[in-house]
Amino acid sequence: MTHIDHLNEIDRVLRGQQTGRDSLVSESWRRCVETYGMDPTRPDPAHIVTDAELREHREQSERLIATARSGLQTLFRQVMGQDYVLLVADAHGVCVDFFGDPRSTEELRQAGLYLGSDWSENLAGTCGVGSCIVTGEAVTIHQTDHFGLAHTQLSCTAAPIHDTKGELSAVLDISLLRSPSRKASQNLAMSLVTASARRVEMANLMATTRHEWVLRFSTNPEFLEVDPDAAVALDGTGRIIGMTTGARRALIPDGKGSPIGTRIDDWMELTVDSLPDLMRGRPTEERLLWLKDGRGLFGHAIAPQAARHSAHHRSPAVPGGAFASFAGPDPTLQHLLAKAARLARTSVPLLIVGETGTGKETLARAIHVSATQGRALHTVRCAGHDDLGHLAGAAPGTLFLQGVEDLSPSAQAQLLALLDRRSDLRVIASTRSDPGALRDRLRDDLFFRLAGAVLPLPPLRLRADSDWLLDRLLRRRSADDLRLSHAARSELKGRSWPGNIRELGAVLDVAVSMAVGQVIDLPDLPEPATTPQAGATVDDLETILAACGGNMSQAARRLGVNRSTVLRRARKASLLAPG
Repeated sequence: MTHIDHLNEIDRVLRGQQTGRDSLVSESWRRCVETYGMDPTRPDPAHIVTDAELREHREQSERLIATARSGLQTLFRQVMGQDYVLLVADAHGVCVDFFGDPRSTEELRQAGLYLGSDWSENLAGTCGVGSCIVTGEAVTIHQTDHFGLAHTQLSCTAAPIHDTKGELSAVLDISLLRSPSRKASQNLAMSLVTASARRVEMANLMATTRHEWVLRFSTNPEFLEVDPDAAVALDGTGRIIGMTTGARRALIPDGKGSPIGTRIDDWMELTVDSLPDLMRGRPTEERLLWLKDGRGLFGHAIAPQAARHSAHHRSPAVPGGAFASFAGPDPTLQHLLAKAARLARTSVPLLIVGETGTGKETLARAIHVSATQGRALHTVRCAGHDDLGHLAGAAPGTLFLQGVEDLSPSAQAQLLALLDRRSDLRVIASTRSDPGALRDRLRDDLFFRLAGAVLPLPPLRLRADSDWLLDRLLRRRSADDLRLSHAARSELKGRSWPGNIRELGAVLDVAVSMAVGQVIDLPDLPEPATTPQAGATVDDLETILAACGGNMSQAARRLGVNRSTVLRRARKASLLAPG
């Protein structure tokens, strides 16, 4: 294209007459002429930043470069025989990483296909990187689509890379110094660069949210675990805290808004407690996800990794992985979950003991997920279950017996026979009875087969992580950032909760429905379903006082007695410091 051709092209663009180029390129030309006053007839050389500026840009992109490099090296090996060059530019348009033929270094540098080249639109005009930054979309700028005369021999295909919050982080560009004349020749380059950008986003999400749940999903079950379309990271309440671009497009097809900060159950028929069912224990084609608009996807959940602590700074924190969202800062539960995490790696049969609603099934699932990747979980609700014949052909994995105290004598005999035949079934049982009472209800040979180790779950009234639990359950029920008033929080922390976490969840369901505005207050709370029973052992009193942070009034409400009664009992049991 001659200088006169360029000037005629500018005139046609400014008059709004398309010339066969897509509207994106024409709009980019318009900006270059009107906004930057650039002259396409000048063969301006590529703009290369100084060494100091390059160091600064690379330092700011250090994490992204490290995350992307392995995958981009693989991509470059695929295309290097066809004379392609790979560039990674930061959000400002400066090339911070580069893959090219070292034999063509000088020629590539002169063309701007090198480290430190600045491809922002205000300097380079219409170009792959600059247009991608401005539009936020993948684009091919082919030969004379480029604004500057010095770049009309290039063909550049670029795709955006977004961070986990959806903000533009970088641009991946694949370029040819000299290419075939037809723009369609770069269709393969477009497929490669968009797929690579998607994988870089996925790798970055996995690297930065490894201590949170990650839900990956795909339209094709065959690629779900090896090359999924999209992913979101979720906190312990199911709130979306990170995503890939593919996830935003899948959840919000019209592109308006962002799912960050919303809950996954706002978009899917799914809760955070269902995530263990989407791990590798089931065939991919059975891991269906249903979006609220009726579309179907296939899901793969990855549990949080346990946080690592040095030998000199060991902490009794709750174990990571599937245990991460079970409890907050409660010493009793921290110790219990640490024990459960160690036992999960063994074949020891476990007996989980606790009142109704304390989370026995949730703990059993966490143990299963931690111990038996790729194996099945068989749940048997023992009440009214007299025939266990269906378990004879069960796949290897975990057998969870819910409410084992309700097994009939016939079912107990069948269960013993099953366990004698099936050493590939790891047994976890739960009971509302204390072990002594359970032994009276089960035959001895079965009791000792089930109670290899006992895991007692404390009732809610004895837990010291009430604030953590209230906030977690409330966030799962409200996408509007509702909060509890001080009075409402104090009231809930002071109740005895005979129905435990299940009862608390039901109360919060009512409170969320009744609240007007952003604050749940006392009038929004339903009355307790039952009256607390008075009386407590010394051990219970000490634990309840600790759970209430020494607050005598809260402890009294949990126990159903007067504050003076708690004070008198605490003094008698020497639970108060002298003074």
